[in-house]
Amino acid sequence: MIAVPSQAPRRPRLGFLGVGWIGRHRMRAILESGVADAAAVADAAGPAAAAAADAVDGCRVVSSLDALLELDLDGVVVATPSALHADQAAKALERGVAVFCQKPLGRSAAEARRVVEAARAADRLLGVDLSYRHVAGMDRVRELVLGGALGRVYAASLVFHNAYGPDKPWFYDARLSGGGCLVDLGIHLVDLALWVLGFPEVDEIAATLRAGGDRLRGRADGKVEDWAAAQLELRGGTAVQLACSWRLAAGQDCLMEAAFYGTQGGAALRNVSGSFYDFLVERFHGTSREVLAGPPDAWGGRAAVAWAQALARGARYDPAVESILEVQATLDRIYDA
Repeated sequence: MIAVPSQAPRRPRLGFLGVGWIGRHRMRAILESGVADAAAVADAAGPAAAAAADAVDGCRVVSSLDALLELDLDGVVVATPSALHADQAAKALERGVAVFCQKPLGRSAAEARRVVEAARAADRLLGVDLSYRHVAGMDRVRELVLGGALGRVYAASLVFHNAYGPDKPWFYDARLSGGGCLVDLGIHLVDLALWVLGFPEVDEIAATLRAGGDRLRGRADGKVEDWAAAQLELRGGTAVQLACSWRLAAGQDCLMEAAFYGTQGGAALRNVSGSFYDFLVERFHGTSREVLAGPPDAWGGRAAVAWAQALARGARYDPAVESILEVQATLDRIYDA
């Protein structure tokens, strides 16, 4: 018999909905990986869409999500304002199209659950851009924690202070954003804490939210917080402290840390010299430290590329995405605390 060479799997055809800075970055990361093709882009800002499409051979500009869904796509990457995520993601999934969505998946846990249920019902791959899981070394930190190498992890401290505020007006409208710095930045802290610790139950929550220095009553005031702090008591005894802010006078552009302390050592991610992009991941042994990973590290697009790679392998619904529901439910509880 004559052997017939096997054909390489067809690369997924993707649409990109929202191609501002972060949408363009995720698009570029996926295309540079060579795992998928960009069939079309759509953005309410026409010049942004045109610029994104012009950079890719064969990519066209269309007017809307509906237009994207007429193109027989395999997947859609959603990077639009937060208020649109749940409706847009659910609509694409219900049409049988896989989705990779910017965080938050919804403005509330209820909205996020609607998207997850749509993905499950359609048996389509759903991914959420929780990008800090993909910083080099964080998988090792998780292994150390879950494998018991740090002993019993009894404390964790996570902070994300951004010396600047978002530059889009919708971020400051709670109806559109779902919240302020807690939804924008704190979602990453909650996710990192629960993911590293293996998603234990959150037993108790205490929190304080402020806007311009004045205390807020969760979402009830109709304002968005620019500073938030919370204490989570987890099943198993870990105490987690979280803090995040916009426009904090921290003496540098950004201050970010995710540290985990156990009875036999510790480990932490910390940004380098105020950078938004460079991180050092270390393990602590008493007063000594061991570097697990550091810059340079092109981590920002890894979540998107991992989703595209799974899609190219033919992956369907992955129950692991349901962890976003625990993250968003915890955010809701912080607002209600």
